[in-house]
Amino acid sequence: MKNKQLILIVNDDGITAPGIKALINIAKDFGEVVVVAPDSPQSAKGHALTITVPLRLKETDIFGDIKAFECSGTPVDCVKLAKNFVLGNRKIDLCLSGINHGSNVSSNILYSGTMSAAMEASMEGVDSIGFSLLDFSMKADFSQCTAYIKQIIDHELAHGPKTGRLLNVNIPKIAAADIKGIKVCRQANARWKENYVEGTDPYGGKYYWLSGDFVNHDTGEDTDVWALENNYISVVPSMHDLTDHKMLEKMKSDHYQS
Repeated sequence: MKNKQLILIVNDDGITAPGIKALINIAKDFGEVVVVAPDSPQSAKGHALTITVPLRLKETDIFGDIKAFECSGTPVDCVKLAKNFVLGNRKIDLCLSGINHGSNVSSNILYSGTMSAAMEASMEGVDSIGFSLLDFSMKADFSQCTAYIKQIIDHELAHGPKTGRLLNVNIPKIAAADIKGIKVCRQANARWKENYVEGTDPYGGKYYWLSGDFVNHDTGEDTDVWALENNYISVVPSMHDLTDHKMLEKMKSDHYQS
């Protein structure tokens, strides 16, 4: 493959996270890689933008000869600064986000900084992929999924529609030999059931720490949660149109509008 394609890499775990380094090492074989990533962890920032304080952008040699910048803002800020300043409106062939430490299945896409960065690029018409490994450890082993990530990147560069396709890829925390393959899925109907832990700080003030359980209400065998539980890599084609099209037609037929 000719090294003429431009690949933007972002993440939400921060520019020093092992996951982004693993993704860079995979992607650099496919073309020119440019990295713009947060200078600190930005997990669960969703599609947040920085609008009340100035943004800082600093070039770094943390990845050797790979052009890289650390940004003081959110993952979405990183994509916007990459497009408007770092790349000078050059055409981006593919945006890759991750590899995230932890799951981004089902409704997690709404909270995920990883997927929001990919979604932002998708909204700009750039085919984009968010990668997540179901291992929260900063010592996570990404070697078991390298071949599959290469396969997905190769396929998207060769066959992607170039219209802003957005893929949410989640990888189970198992040995490579135990991965059964890649399964294209729908997003499961699942959500977090919150449980706030209440405490008191040394000054006597109350604080609340969010925890909870991930509850799957979906029994389908065509979902991302099912795929991961059954040792498949899940690939969910996602979108940023939140319109409930079935309900739209029903409300029209019910004469809801005047």
